[in-house]
Amino acid sequence: MPSFGVQVLLGLLIGLALGLLARRGGAAAAGLGAVLDGVGDAYVKLLMLLVPPLVVTAVVTSVAQLRQVADAARLAASTLLWFAATALASVLVGIGVGALIDPGVRTGVPRTAAAAPEGVGSWWAFLASVVPDNILGLGVRLGGDGAEPRFQVLQLLVIAIALGVAAVRVGPAAEPFLAVMASLLAIIQKALWWVIRLAPVGTAALIGRAVAAYGWSAMGSLGWFILAVYLGLAIVLAVVYPLVLRGTGLDVIGFYRRVWPVTSLGFVTRSSMGVMPVTQRVAERRLGVPPAYASFAVPLGATTKMDGCAAVYPAVAAIFVAGFYGVDLAPHHYLLIVVVSVLGSAATAGTTGATVMLTLTLSTLGLPLAGVGLLLAVEPVVDMGRTAVNVTGQALVAAVVARRAGILDEERWAAGAGADLDADAPAPAPGAAG
Repeated sequence: MPSFGVQVLLGLLIGLALGLLARRGGAAAAGLGAVLDGVGDAYVKLLMLLVPPLVVTAVVTSVAQLRQVADAARLAASTLLWFAATALASVLVGIGVGALIDPGVRTGVPRTAAAAPEGVGSWWAFLASVVPDNILGLGVRLGGDGAEPRFQVLQLLVIAIALGVAAVRVGPAAEPFLAVMASLLAIIQKALWWVIRLAPVGTAALIGRAVAAYGWSAMGSLGWFILAVYLGLAIVLAVVYPLVLRGTGLDVIGFYRRVWPVTSLGFVTRSSMGVMPVTQRVAERRLGVPPAYASFAVPLGATTKMDGCAAVYPAVAAIFVAGFYGVDLAPHHYLLIVVVSVLGSAATAGTTGATVMLTLTLSTLGLPLAGVGLLLAVEPVVDMGRTAVNVTGQALVAAVVARRAGILDEERWAAGAGADLDADAPAPAPGAAG
């Protein structure tokens, strides 16, 4: 049987073919499109379903286990530092590409396409969103289609960290609670593995739906903008991340082979939260990141580590809007883009992602917020690449920090891309292929 990474690749190719068939029109094509929609939505829902219990049990268990890891506070500080450092490099890439291509003056989009966004990002909204609404961090969103359950991952993190720290401080009396959390985590990981095994099917459905829905028609007059965004994302993946990996002594090709399921699923699902369970599993089983640290770093990264959505994209988009409206950007404007991008990733957590981040950037620069409406037509197209970079960077930082701290499991790293992702799989032998 092909390896898991090969299965995901085959899913991508099959999905591409199915998407092209669905674009041909007719009753059969419409039926195929409906199937792709249904299967893709179901797969994302299954992944999202496991996020809240995984975050709570993993973080509570992680806090307890971090007692056995030297310099736990230093690990946390190092993680945040690397989040900021890679975000800084990514936003500089976005500014450079945006300034070079200047997509705003090349676009054929009419001014009538401009429209104010429904929501605007703000620092106060981010701070307010961190405070839990209830002990479970859960809520309900009311809309035209009825009530939709929702959760705020940052709130779940706050709750889980508080519970973990409290349990550690209580001492022996809390050991039964920690044992239950550890047992529940093992059960969730097993259920998660069953969902992960469906990734090739989910990948085929999601990429097929994207091709059927957008094809090449969305490129049109915003082609230069899309080119600039994807060029910036490609430079981050092909230059920035490899430099970080080489500086840490990790094999570049080996890293991308190991993290391929995460990158590809991020591309097709467009959800860092949905991919988070897979990111954590890959970080532990293929990259050799200790579970105690991965349980902290990966959920935190899934909410605050957004090199695609919060660094490259807002930089290129801000330059696009400025060029479109004929606004000259001064050096201090570029500095503001850098500051907002490095500090603002967390402000997108629990909201609406890159759109909110873009409004935060534009309002800080004093650019017209109506420029957001110009880019909505291609939002799904660019979001695929943005999310792929987001989740890859989240796995990267976890591996880099673990390696620099001397806690990376070299045996698991040596097992390579062929390492079994099953939680029940034994630890790989040193020198395995990969």
